[in-house]
Amino acid sequence: MARPTLVLYPGAGSDRDHSSLVAIERRLGRSAAVERIDFPYRREGRRAPDRAPKLMAAIRDDLAAFGRRRGPVVLGGRSMGGRMASMVAADVDGGGPVARLAGLVLICYPLHPPGRPENLRVEHLPDISVPCLFVSGTKDPFATPEELQQWTATIAATVEHVWVEGGRHDLKGADDTIAAAVTDFLARYVVPGTP
Repeated sequence: MARPTLVLYPGAGSDRDHSSLVAIERRLGRSAAVERIDFPYRREGRRAPDRAPKLMAAIRDDLAAFGRRRGPVVLGGRSMGGRMASMVAADVDGGGPVARLAGLVLICYPLHPPGRPENLRVEHLPDISVPCLFVSGTKDPFATPEELQQWTATIAATVEHVWVEGGRHDLKGADDTIAAAVTDFLARYVVPGTP
């Protein structure tokens, strides 16, 4: 079987060199092609993210560039990057199913802005149909464990949660835990036998 391609996007205030994304790439080694990609606004030197349609279009463009690869694709990222990846997987933008999509890796998933649990971003979750890994801190103000479990239960596929006890939204110091969780997830759902 061909190697999977894991495509990861950073959160709104970070870039492709975020320590946890780098740790995932190092941990997976040669078992997966890891693509850590900045959104266009970051590459252009801007700090404020573009709106969701432009971010999703950028993900679609990136995926098209990997179209010649034969293996399965796993999409995801941290915070906003993971949310945009999940929206593409759910076809919120109407771009059609992602070819060979085998899973989603969602780190510090933001269900709502901090302190505003009424502003949920969950409408697309029932339209996700691939296995999902959520790695989150138990003290994340963007989503409590209870909120995440409630809303991820609406996903029409297997969902796994890995909780970082006491972790906040940055999951500082948890890079090894995150990388191990992603490696294990790929071994179970994408390429059995991944180290």
